Amino acid sequence: MNLIKDLPLSIQVSKKIEDDIIFGYFRPGTKLDEAELCERYGASRTPIREALKLLSAEGMVEIRPRRGAIVPEVNPMTLCEMFEVMAELEGMCGRLAARRIQEDEKKRLLELHKHCEEYLESNDSENYYEKNRQFHFQIYAASHNSFLIEQASSLHKRLHPYRRLQLRVNNRMNHSFSEHEAIVQAIIQGDEVQAEKLLRGHVVIQGQKFTDLMSTINLSSK
Repeated sequence: MNLIKDLPLSIQVSKKIEDDIIFGYFRPGTKLDEAELCERYGASRTPIREALKLLSAEGMVEIRPRRGAIVPEVNPMTLCEMFEVMAELEGMCGRLAARRIQEDEKKRLLELHKHCEEYLESNDSENYYEKNRQFHFQIYAASHNSFLIEQASSLHKRLHPYRRLQLRVNNRMNHSFSEHEAIVQAIIQGDEVQAEKLLRGHVVIQGQKFTDLMSTINLSSK
C-alpha cells in the first residue's frame, strides 16, 4: 500500500508546494497564482485551493483579501524557538504517556512503530513520515491530558513540513527509528524520566537536522 498515493490529491499537492517553498522555488513574497499551480502540479483548481487552505493553516502561506495566497517571510530564529517549545511539549507528553498509557494504546503504538520499520526498510521517507506523524500523535493521546494534546498537536502541525524534510538528511531515518525504539520501550515500561528525556532529545535533533538540510540548500544555491 502506498500511503502517499492513497492520500487526497489536495494533500499530495500541498506536500509538493511545501517542498517548492522550502527549497526556494517559491521565494518569500511570491504570489501563488492558481492557474500556474494547476499547470505545474497537473491538478484542477479545486485541489489547488484546498491545498492552499491546508498550507495556510500550517503558516506556510498567507491568504490575503484581494491578493490571494502569498509565501510569507520565515524567520529562522522563530523556527528554532518553535522546535525548542515542541521538544518540551513532546517530553511532557512522553512522561505522562509512560504513566497513563492503556493496553490498547500500547498495542497501537507498537503497530505504528512496526509500520515505520517497514518504510525504513524500503527507504520510503514520505510514507515513513506519515506513520511517524501518527506515532507521535499516539503518544500525545496516551498522555490523557486534553490541553497538552491540543497544544502539542497544534505546534506539530505548524512544524510538520520541516519535520518531514529533515528525514532527507543522510541516514536520518535510521537514527529516527532507533530513537523511536528506545522511546517505545521507555513508555511501555513506565519509565517516565527516560521517556521525557528521549522525546525531548528526539525533537531537538529534528530541529538540528532541519538546520543542516537548509544550510546545505543555501550553500548549493550560491
